[in-house]
Amino acid sequence: MADDRVAIVTGAGSGIGRSAALALLGDGYKVTLVGRRTEALEETASLAGDNSANALSVSADAGKADAVANVFKKTIEAFGRLDVLFNNAGIGVSAPSLEQLTPEQWQSVVDINLTGTFLCTREAMLIMKDQNPMGGRIINNGSISAFVPRPGSAPYTATKHGVTGLTRATSLDGRKYDIACSQIDIGNAATPMTAKSTDGQLQPSGVTTKEPRFDVKYVGEQVLFIANLPLDTNIQFMTIMATKMPYIGRG
Repeated sequence: MADDRVAIVTGAGSGIGRSAALALLGDGYKVTLVGRRTEALEETASLAGDNSANALSVSADAGKADAVANVFKKTIEAFGRLDVLFNNAGIGVSAPSLEQLTPEQWQSVVDINLTGTFLCTREAMLIMKDQNPMGGRIINNGSISAFVPRPGSAPYTATKHGVTGLTRATSLDGRKYDIACSQIDIGNAATPMTAKSTDGQLQPSGVTTKEPRFDVKYVGEQVLFIANLPLDTNIQFMTIMATKMPYIGRG
């Protein structure tokens, strides 16, 4: 009997999203890969080897309602249901301090990190509550930045606080539909976004310090672990991080 588990991963063209998508594909899921760059999504699919036939690449801006709706429409047309959504798409902007941010920079982060997570969650819930069997799992990519922000990270930090609130609200509103919602907070996975950690990250003290990173494949493995839990069991929040990064005791 063919595996009929279906997942959607946003930001699947690189980094954490790619790691999660490959882990899910490797376990037999059919996976819709979502991102802005089609060529990056196709590269992710090719890395799945024999499982690449189970990947559907859909180019979309996660912050645009029509584009998000199209992703979920194409997923149902191709695979017939939805079991897992990994809300991973996220961006940051570079500014030394909050007062130097432009409103446009702020809005660009809100659109992807927070509004995008809401839009995808809404579409997923509409599907999951009406399918048979009913239910599914939504996993949000949070951040330890929501607890201990870096200097100059106001939009990113604020939106990740928002994601945590959305995780809690989704967990409650999804109960009646057997929809579980989890959040994974990640610190210094080795991705292009954290590449500068090896050169040095600005610390709250004003000192720039090199920070350790860890293999991003372990994030994908944890996303898969959460995805495969029965719907009557949930890991509400998980933190995975480089053991020696300045998180515990940062300040």
